[in-house]
Amino acid sequence: MARLIFLGPPGAGKGTQAKLLADLHNIPHISTGDILRAAVSSQTTLGVKAQSYMDGGELVPDQLVIDLIRERLGQPDAQPGWILDGYPRTVVQADSLDGLLIELNQTCDRAINFDVPDEALVERMLSRGRKDDNEDVIRRRLEVYREQTAPLIDYYQTREKLTTIDGSQPMEEVTEQLDKLI
Repeated sequence: MARLIFLGPPGAGKGTQAKLLADLHNIPHISTGDILRAAVSSQTTLGVKAQSYMDGGELVPDQLVIDLIRERLGQPDAQPGWILDGYPRTVVQADSLDGLLIELNQTCDRAINFDVPDEALVERMLSRGRKDDNEDVIRRRLEVYREQTAPLIDYYQTREKLTTIDGSQPMEEVTEQLDKLI
């Protein structure tokens, strides 16, 4: 099976493709947002800690997120493989994840970079019709991505774990390409 990290800007299709592949191969799609929401709603010890940050409008600290991921990757359904979506977002987080995977005796097989031109991303996100998706906000989110998350492309490239996929292709073609990697 496969252990994959999905990288790419907002609107690139990471979540959609992660869900499709996870269903196809019966491995968990692990989204940090989903993990946080589940931990908060279950009122786990980590969830209660995370909620205090979220209620204050603050980002959940990296250590707390890595603890939540440790808990999730340790579950039986994640042993054969997983798809991480939304984590890591920075090189510091990638280093923490590498350490965690060593601790869990797991490896990341591949980081998949979804490459989509900015104009296509803006168009996609505007067409979703979400309240917070106006062009200025979208362009700012892309800027933040380029500053904070794009360095992960080099990080995984130097470790020879990066595969870049043209995320602007039709959804079925992207799924087909990803399926061949597993």
